[in-house]
Amino acid sequence: MPMDPAIAWLALQQLLDSALPIGGFSHSFGLETLVQEGRIRTAEQLERYTTAMMLQSWAPADAMIVKAVYRADGDDRWADAWDVERLVHAQRLAVETRTGMEKMGRRLLKLAEAIFPQLDTRQLTRAAATGEALATYPLVYGCLCAALGIPLERSVQGYLYNSIVTSIGSALRLMAIGQTEGQAIIARCAARTPAAWELVQAMEPEDAWSDMPLAELAMIRHETLYSRLFMS
Repeated sequence: MPMDPAIAWLALQQLLDSALPIGGFSHSFGLETLVQEGRIRTAEQLERYTTAMMLQSWAPADAMIVKAVYRADGDDRWADAWDVERLVHAQRLAVETRTGMEKMGRRLLKLAEAIFPQLDTRQLTRAAATGEALATYPLVYGCLCAALGIPLERSVQGYLYNSIVTSIGSALRLMAIGQTEGQAIIARCAARTPAAWELVQAMEPEDAWSDMPLAELAMIRHETLYSRLFMS
């Protein structure tokens, strides 16, 4: 039986909760490097960085994995979805970043089996077990949203929002900005998620791309930092 839309909406909020125990709080995905190197010092710079990541990486890359999942769910094109996931994952140049996305995804899948036992995740679980799918975070998130019956646009905007919150949450531990200022940045960036989705809405998942070279270099350099708070 399909999940009641009201309950599905609440389930999405649970998936987007920053307290969800999948390890997201352990990863800065290169932000720690940029702060240590002095490239991001102010709240304004942090907001510009987060917005750029949304428009130049999270939307045209990660969101395409989510889109491929929804296409597969309707047309039974799961092999194509696994291929898109690998295409996007191969564009993550830093080993730490690739490992982090895999760990978060597999933890989310295991957690979902416990908190949403009514959802059919067998397709993804089998693919992850055989190596057909990497079970990275955006793939698992997309599969769960599709199974919950969440509309694609809302799922993508939710993913972008979660990425924003993760970025600002990391910054709060790295920079001299307060909780109120951090929440204000989240609100302003979240208001841009519809525009980010509109930019990539017509893209085919196979056309996924990312263009944040400075951020990628920061992710690569993170593993050689003298001191670190985050795993990536």
